[in-house]
Amino acid sequence: MNKSDRYFLTNLDLILEYGSEDVNPRPKYEDGTPAHTIYITQVFEKYDLTDNEFPITTLRPIPIKNGIKEVQWIYQDQSSDLSRLEGEYGIKWWRPWNIGDGTIGQRYGATVRKYDLMNNLLKGLLNDPFGRRHIISLWQEDDFNESEGLLPCAFQTIFSVRRKNGYMYLDMTLIQRSSDYLVAGHINKMQYVAFQMMIAKHCGYEVGTFAHFVQNLHIYDRHIEQAGEILWRDASKKNPILQLNVPDGTNFYDISAKHFELIDYEPVEPQLKFELGV
Repeated sequence: MNKSDRYFLTNLDLILEYGSEDVNPRPKYEDGTPAHTIYITQVFEKYDLTDNEFPITTLRPIPIKNGIKEVQWIYQDQSSDLSRLEGEYGIKWWRPWNIGDGTIGQRYGATVRKYDLMNNLLKGLLNDPFGRRHIISLWQEDDFNESEGLLPCAFQTIFSVRRKNGYMYLDMTLIQRSSDYLVAGHINKMQYVAFQMMIAKHCGYEVGTFAHFVQNLHIYDRHIEQAGEILWRDASKKNPILQLNVPDGTNFYDISAKHFELIDYEPVEPQLKFELGV
């Protein structure tokens, strides 16, 4: 059982045994029923990528490559256009959040483009690597006032560079206000690890540690049966890793999901189905 699986089982236990139930939730299921959650707060995980500690759970299959494609849509294309996400990458899970104009509003990639967040980050990491202001924040109140749309869940990344034994390491922290743990929790973790790896390659740095903080970690009331199934599963004995097969110095915008390779990834089947709260 790897570190990610241990975190997964521990957090599920905590949610089911000690979690709080929400009141008057915003999301609804497709049939119009309020989508209630059980949640815990202030959850932190940390992984040492140099020691092949990746947040890859083996307790259920995770579409990691699709998660990386979503990162491309947000940070390379810098788009919120759903036709591009579906047509170029084949990802359809954002459909329920279409605001009616074929986009998810002035959110995510549109915010990255508006404030030139990605290019500013890359310049800062190269020109002032030991600075303490390497931050991308998708939480922009002006954008929320500009259009409708889901407020960003994974909304901030913070980067630090450190030198050790002659090598430069890039550490990253992902901050989420909210995480639908069973549906998207591990997609978010791994797509942002891939994001960290892409940036490290661009800068010629090694990947260091990945940390993840979630303020509200929850499962929906219609996912309790699936949570119980996961708790009974036996995790793989292998330790899966993600490898990025491009040379150091490869431009961030030239790296795609096809350059990543999953090694020793043998998740437990079958896949589980989840009803979305939207």
